[in-house]
Amino acid sequence: MPPLDGRPGTEAHPSVTTVAVAELLEVLLARGQDAATPAISPSQLRALLVVERTEGINLRTLGAMLGSRPPSVTRLCDRMEAMGLLTRSRSRTSGREVELRPTRQGRALLDEYRAIRLRELSAVLDLMEPAAIEALIVGLTGLRQAAADLFAAGARAPGSGATPAPHGAAAREPTARGTGVEPSRATRLSDTA
Repeated sequence: MPPLDGRPGTEAHPSVTTVAVAELLEVLLARGQDAATPAISPSQLRALLVVERTEGINLRTLGAMLGSRPPSVTRLCDRMEAMGLLTRSRSRTSGREVELRPTRQGRALLDEYRAIRLRELSAVLDLMEPAAIEALIVGLTGLRQAAADLFAAGARAPGSGATPAPHGAAAREPTARGTGVEPSRATRLSDTA
């Protein structure tokens, strides 16, 4: 693995580099989001993203995906419902469960956040070489799949005991094929901003 900061002897586990990049992305993706209305907390944004991706999710599953306790998730959803960002309704299959769905206002807010994020991230990607962008897409696609596998296995956090079998290097695609993004498209992300 290459050195973390370009100096010999600073090699790090891939998770250390990934955390450093994730922290930088958090700052980058939060830029300009004060302009989005209504303003929501990072916890509310994460919850709304999960609810949108898994429409009809129940409170217990949302809590597991967020790594939060049921009372905290209930209060979080109370606030988001009062803001008009999501609705809660009784499950059609189980009268005891509550299903969560984003409202039109919640979807519009997510669209606004995504437009801001796309603009900020595109500015950075425009400075990268096409080959680096393609490698980034391949790596992020693998990371997304591994995270999806972890959630599907029911794991909440490291040490939970529920971890899926790792994917071997032979199972990984060495190119951007199968990532859902054409390599030529990857170099034009800012064209849509």
